[in-house]
Formats: sequence, structure tokens, C-alpha cells
Amino acid sequence: MATIIQPTPQAWDAFVSAQPGAHVLQLWSWGELKRAYGWDVERIAIERDGQMVAGAQLLFRPLPFGLGTMAYLPMGPYVSAGLEQELWRALDDSVRRRNGAFIKWEPGIVASHNLADLQKLGYRPSPQTVQPPRTILIDISDPDDVILARMNQGTRRKIRQSLKHGIRYYAGSADDVPTFTDMMRTTGARNAFGVHEPAYYELAYRLFAPQGYARLFLAEHEGDPLAGIMVFAVGKTAWYLYGASSNVKRNLMATYGVQWQAIQWAKSKGCTHYDMWGIPDEDEATLEAQFEQRSDGLWGVYGFKRGWGGKVVRSAGAWDKVYNPLVYAAYRLALRVRKPGE
Repeated sequence: MATIIQPTPQAWDAFVSAQPGAHVLQLWSWGELKRAYGWDVERIAIERDGQMVAGAQLLFRPLPFGLGTMAYLPMGPYVSAGLEQELWRALDDSVRRRNGAFIKWEPGIVASHNLADLQKLGYRPSPQTVQPPRTILIDISDPDDVILARMNQGTRRKIRQSLKHGIRYYAGSADDVPTFTDMMRTTGARNAFGVHEPAYYELAYRLFAPQGYARLFLAEHEGDPLAGIMVFAVGKTAWYLYGASSNVKRNLMATYGVQWQAIQWAKSKGCTHYDMWGIPDEDEATLEAQFEQRSDGLWGVYGFKRGWGGKVVRSAGAWDKVYNPLVYAAYRLALRVRKPGE
């Protein structure tokens, strides 16, 4: 008999880690990170014969003007055959219990659902995504020389250059996070994009790194911080979520060196794929035709990410299920009239 349980953090993360589509956004710590920044969290787990067999981490955020809540299901759920209806019923109950106007679901890249499956469940294509729907996925299951051979010549050359000139690459501790956040502010100002406050990255490190789900890599040269990257990994995939660089000695190509260090770490953890996490949501022909002329949004990082020999992949995007049609109509109207960047 299957029953709904309240899992412990350890049991939940063990369950997520064992899934073929294990994702960092379903780890317990991701929910706690989001809880600290205005979201509420519920983990719905189904147990059968003493074993967790289905589950999902749901995030909730209040809508303006007391219009209820928005629910968000990122990169899940996980479910064994025969328990689909029971899990989706539990998710519906959770959303309704919290006065949810709608749920936004992003199944992710590895989801087995096709469009017909999503629509049968009552979902419709959403006008808004939370996570970038398109990314570059690097196969890191091969030896290093094969991985390097798939890269473009410029990226290979810059990696080799980054390993010269006495640059020191090292895994950072909690004491090194301020160095990273300083470079994040520099990067955001230089490239005109928003970054989180320092406390966000500090909390992310404290939640994920001690458990082995994240690593901070830094590069310095003769005392000058050059670059940093915070990478997350669970199951067979690692994600490059946060990266930064200073304004000094950029000719030493340390941004390539820290990325290569992160790939080596991901391989050591048994990962077979490295997700560059976020490129413009355009087909590959458009990406290649425009990347040298554009620097807005994610175009500014595509030129860097394209050279690593990965495959351009698009997820299923975002899908919404509506519980309150009037509030959902107001949400769609707000999206249409909002200003860029809101």
C-alpha cells in the first residue's frame, strides 16, 4: 500500500540522487535556499513497502494583492509506474490547500513527458519561464583528450593558456565566498546583468558544499583574484550556475581554467554530463548567425559557452495548470504590460 509521508532531508536527497533525472533544483537544500528568499516549500513523498517511490518538491510564492499563491514545480517530479495518478492528485491537493491560483511546471531536459502527456494532465504552455529553457549540454563521459577534441580550437587554446603563467586554481572554502561575491558584483556591472546579494551565494555555499553537492573553484595570480565558479552536481549531471571574473589580467584566460577545473571535479563525482545552464532560446542556426552581434540577455555568455563542444538542447519549457481562471488571466495581463527587466 502506498502512503504519503513527510521525508527527512537525508531520505529526500537520497531519493532524488538515485533518480535517472536527478536535479539540483529538487534537492532539499534548494528548497531551503528559496525559503530564505520569499518562497515556501513542501516536499510530497509517496512511500510503498517502506521505500520512497514517488515525490516532488513544490515551491510556493504569494501573488500580489492577496490573490493567493503561485506554485512552482522545477525539474520534477519523480514517480514509479502505477503511481502517477496518486502523485498528481497529491500535488493538486497541496496547491489547492495553499490557495494556489496556478502551478508552473518546468519538467526539464530529461523528462519523459511528451506534449500530449502534459496536456492530458491539465497543463497548457506557459507565457513565462523561470529557468532558461535552452542550454548547452557537454558529454564528459569520455577521456579528457576526446572532450577537448570536441571543443572549438579557440576554447582549447584558451584552456591551455589558462594552465600556464603560474595561475593558482583551488577549491574555495566558506572563507573564500566573499572573494567570489566581489567578483560577481564586478561581472554584473561589467556585463550589465543582475546578480544576487552576497548573502545569497554565501547561503548557497553553506547549504550545498558541505554535503558534496557543490564546489567553489577560484583562480588567483600573484595575489590577484581572477575568476570563480560555483558548480553543483547530483546524480549524473553537474550544472554551471554561477560564474564571475575580475577586471584584471583577463588575458590569462582564468575563466577557462576554472571551468576546466569544475569539469574535472564533475567527472570525479561520476557525472556524465555538464550543463552550461542557460543560452538564448533560439534555434542553433539563429544562435550561430547572431552571437557575434548581440550581447543582451544570455547572448553575452553564449559566445563563451558555445566553444566547449556541447550540444544545444531545449527542455520542455514551462507549463501552467490553472486553478483560479480570473487570477491567472490577471497574471497573463501583467506579463503583457510589464516593462523589460521587471
